[in-house]
Amino acid sequence: MTAPLTTTGPPPADPDPAAPAPGDTPPARTGLRDRITAELATTPGRLALATAVAVVACLLLAVTGFLAGNSQAAALRDAQRDAAQLVGTQELRNDLVSADATATNAFLVGGLEPTEARERYEASLSEAAQALPTLSATAQGADETADLATVSDSVQRYAGLVESARANNRQGFPVGAAYLDQASAALRDEVLPTLDQVAVSTSERVDSDLTSVTLAQALLLFVLLGLVALAAVQLWLARRTRRRLNLGLAAASAALLVGGIVATVAVLGGNGVARSVASGPYAATVATSQALSQATDAKSMESFTLIKRGSGAEFEETYQTAVADARNLLDEAADAVPSTGSGSDSPRELLDAWDARHAEIRELDDGGDWEAAVEAATSTADDSAGAAFTAFSDRAHADVEATSADAVGRLGSAATTAQIAAWVALVLGVAGAVAAAAGMNVRLKEYR
Repeated sequence: MTAPLTTTGPPPADPDPAAPAPGDTPPARTGLRDRITAELATTPGRLALATAVAVVACLLLAVTGFLAGNSQAAALRDAQRDAAQLVGTQELRNDLVSADATATNAFLVGGLEPTEARERYEASLSEAAQALPTLSATAQGADETADLATVSDSVQRYAGLVESARANNRQGFPVGAAYLDQASAALRDEVLPTLDQVAVSTSERVDSDLTSVTLAQALLLFVLLGLVALAAVQLWLARRTRRRLNLGLAAASAALLVGGIVATVAVLGGNGVARSVASGPYAATVATSQALSQATDAKSMESFTLIKRGSGAEFEETYQTAVADARNLLDEAADAVPSTGSGSDSPRELLDAWDARHAEIRELDDGGDWEAAVEAATSTADDSAGAAFTAFSDRAHADVEATSADAVGRLGSAATTAQIAAWVALVLGVAGAVAAAAGMNVRLKEYR
């Protein structure tokens, strides 16, 4: 009998103790997503989600409403500050040009200048000296501060040259005219261009501030989103529970509606104020102030034309250019604020009246009667060129003060309104979140 064949091989592997026994099924591994899905499949889970959405919607309105109002208030205050800085810079320029015009005109008299003219010169120079520290204290940036410091040094140099011209002119020395030329050149070549540069940079900041005011309204989209989200939660709850009113959500909706309306009205209103101020009193202020500066510079050119005695044609050309620019600027001011250009005593009419007196002076000088021309230019009679220019200057100054006060006041008022609206939106948004959570919690308790 043959023995059966046997096959030898490796021994069987030991069973894995971690492996499931035959017939057993692995336990279900439920992940976070599965648990959330399962929870949202239940009514309490959906109520919890709706509660979170309602609370977030209320807080969204609170935060974005506060940011919109607060950022716009800051931009409006920046515009208010920079607009005042620009007006101050323009007025400083006008004071210096006015001082130069007075000194030049007084130089025509010869000897000791009239007391009234000397007082006007000192008053203009004193106002300029007082304005410089104030403008330097509120200047933005190192470059602007450095420019104003340069202006301060140059003004002192200018005043010293005028004093030298005055002292020599009193004694009848011809060198006095050379000192006056140096003083005027220092003013026009050093001081005025620097002030113009400061004015340009300040004007650019005002434009940037007003743009920031407009950008704040973009945040109102999130306010609207919060209102829509809360309304969606309330509609879902009404359909789910077949109950039309939830006191907590109703209170939250009322709070958000009021807060949203307040924030929207304030922000859109602030945007409207910024636009109307930019195209109205602010534009009129800048245009009138620049027109006054051009006209005052023309007044200096009138005197220099006579001082040069027959060789002042270039000064007369500068006079005509400056007066033409002043007219155009006054027309712009009248377009921005019609009340500034109406009436027989409007700046434009008074400028034309002074220009007519200037034409009479030129007629006398061109006709060979230099002495009569000088007498007409330096006269202080009621019907003189000097009186006509003073009337124009006084009216222009009054308009600048009125329109600048209007612009600054309206910007400040809009900033205060936006700031109050920001806090109202924040408080009502937070209150709405509390009310929404309380109202939804009532429904959640029904399933516990």
